[in-house]
Amino acid sequence: MPTELAARIAELTPSATLQVKRRADDLRAKGTDLIDFGLGEPDFNTPEQIKQAAQQAITANFTHYTDTRGTPALRAAVAEKYRRDYQAVYDPEREVLVSCGAKQALFNAMLALCQPGDQVILPAPYWVSYPEQIKLAGGEPLVLPSRPEQGFSLRAAELEAALTPRTKAVILNFPNNPSGAMIERAELEAMVELAIRQDFYLIYDECYEQFVYSDKPFSPAEFANDHTLIIGSCSKTYAMTGWRLGWAVGPAELIRPMGAIQSQSTSNPSSISQAAALAALSGDQDRVAEMIAEYRRRRDLLSQGLSAIPGVQCPTPPGAFYLFPNVEGWFGEEINNSVSLATYLLERAGVVTVPGAAFGAEGHLRFSYATSQEQIAEGLRRLRALFGRSSPTR
Repeated sequence: MPTELAARIAELTPSATLQVKRRADDLRAKGTDLIDFGLGEPDFNTPEQIKQAAQQAITANFTHYTDTRGTPALRAAVAEKYRRDYQAVYDPEREVLVSCGAKQALFNAMLALCQPGDQVILPAPYWVSYPEQIKLAGGEPLVLPSRPEQGFSLRAAELEAALTPRTKAVILNFPNNPSGAMIERAELEAMVELAIRQDFYLIYDECYEQFVYSDKPFSPAEFANDHTLIIGSCSKTYAMTGWRLGWAVGPAELIRPMGAIQSQSTSNPSSISQAAALAALSGDQDRVAEMIAEYRRRRDLLSQGLSAIPGVQCPTPPGAFYLFPNVEGWFGEEINNSVSLATYLLERAGVVTVPGAAFGAEGHLRFSYATSQEQIAEGLRRLRALFGRSSPTR
């Protein structure tokens, strides 16, 4: 090459899922029938009233630039959502930013906050993009392992013990991807207070906010302050992953520079996606409740099925649409980590999973139940055939 690439590219960690994904793509191309537990998106279609709102926006020629922060109507709808659901007050003009998905909102935050030497604490297991975004922004991810025996939840005392003089922010994600874990309300409130006392930003990714099966959803918006940034999205709740529409709500002192960064990258999110999101947030929520009820049935089916297979430890998590069982009982001399096991399941059973190593938690596999009950039943049948008596990897 005539010029050298930026050093930051070399610092990015190659995805631990790439090997499995490439192999899965190869098998699909050859006509292999796969059961896909790797999906990180809903298998439902976007509800009709949301699609109709987008179509109406196109017909009305709502196809031009909008305010780079999002339309005033959509920012007001985001603020109203938090008032309606959590009695929280956010100023749509100063404390709400609409972005091209939650991922962009998170990256905006990292770019606005991180300087060389700054640390951002990540409880593990974590979503795969967090550490890479931190590194791209010039910060340093500091991984804080959470305990499987605590259901991969986190306690405020554990977080406080992990703080250093260089802690700039902490990223929390509950309900959690990949584990489905929830945090206790009292612990979250204590962490919000800890952020004030120790002067760091608490960044709370609640993209799976509505995916709660044993309690009502709750949010740090209930007791947030000028040290808390909340990230939300239409992608999971409304089956809108391809629409690329998310947001951030929080202190104006952070929202303002995040908006300035966005104005120099993507500018505004798609005008059509914003019209769809406005309909999603402002319209009837019955379809959301129906989807959540179906996810719960799928969770129970998959959790019970996996728990009955020798070598698996699979607690039933309270949120998201993932199971994250410990599968070390399936390890052997050659298949001795989550990446090689995921590859083995793919090639021997046609079952797609995501290795726990990708999320900072070796010894686990992520199973998504964003697929039909029929597909779940067939996937379990294949796994029982492979592991029903003892581990064939030994």
